[in-house]
Amino acid sequence: MTPTATPPPLAPPPVTPDDIRAAAVRLAGVAHRTPVVRSRTLDALVGAEVLLKCENFQRVGAFKFRGAYHAASRLTPARLARGIAAYSSGNHAQAVALAARELGSSAVIVMPEDAPAAKRAATEGYGAEIVTYDRYTEDRVALGEALAAERGLTLIPPYEHPHVIAGQGTAALELLEEAGELDALLTPVGGGGLIAGSATIAKALHPRVRMIGVEPESGDDTHRSLAAGRRVTIPVPHTIADGQALPTPGELTFSVNRRLVDEIALVGEDEIRAAMRFAFERLKIVVEPSGATPLAALLSGRTTPLTGRIGVIISGGNIDTDRFTALCGTGAV
Repeated sequence: MTPTATPPPLAPPPVTPDDIRAAAVRLAGVAHRTPVVRSRTLDALVGAEVLLKCENFQRVGAFKFRGAYHAASRLTPARLARGIAAYSSGNHAQAVALAARELGSSAVIVMPEDAPAAKRAATEGYGAEIVTYDRYTEDRVALGEALAAERGLTLIPPYEHPHVIAGQGTAALELLEEAGELDALLTPVGGGGLIAGSATIAKALHPRVRMIGVEPESGDDTHRSLAAGRRVTIPVPHTIADGQALPTPGELTFSVNRRLVDEIALVGEDEIRAAMRFAFERLKIVVEPSGATPLAALLSGRTTPLTGRIGVIISGGNIDTDRFTALCGTGAV
């Protein structure tokens, strides 16, 4: 009788709850402890108690500062002196640029040619050099790695790094410290760093919490990957949620998310616009498209039915007036 092969053991997780707690200590006094916002109107519409963790009030206007600064702050003085490289459509670009400036380093950022003008201007305003590429025909990872090697820079990717994931998880840690136990926690999903860090700490503190990621319908790579049990690659999506316009989940992030994420909800472009308008008109906050996707999922009923206490991470608010008006103003389609 042929013995049954023993399946290989699961690799240890790239990030632990203690890593996230340690990141929170390192970020204390540097990253903002962002507010948690409530709305009776939103509660009534959703039929639950909703707590919004507003990372649109974070430095650089997005949660990305947490991971970028945490990773950069752990570099040696020699590496900081040589400089940092990154690739990003905007929020991670700004975060690395500001982190480099805060730490006395320099930054070179690979950004798509069609990155929102406000995000590019802010990145340059923090002192970074920008190198552009075509997101639909060129590989930003290969470009970033080649640039870093050529110039002797340290590459800090937007999500595929344990120190970045740990930094992002501090947003959920703060929410849970303030709000207490939640029945569900929703975050946007791009490369998967925010939900990987969030799920790591949330499941450790409250194992019954339901972790729900939200993607735009046209950028459903994580949804497909979790269904297939492996990373799936799709064409680079065309979506107003530019921070989620990715073709495949990260390898490290997917190794976490396939274990800890309970559901991926998908939302349409009109639902994202409606959520942005709701946040502006009823909550009095400005949210960029990627940051609005979890709110869109709640308002449109795109998740499994949820009751009790629901946490939502509003990941960012970086959008200029012209684009916000074009997406959400009178007559917007």
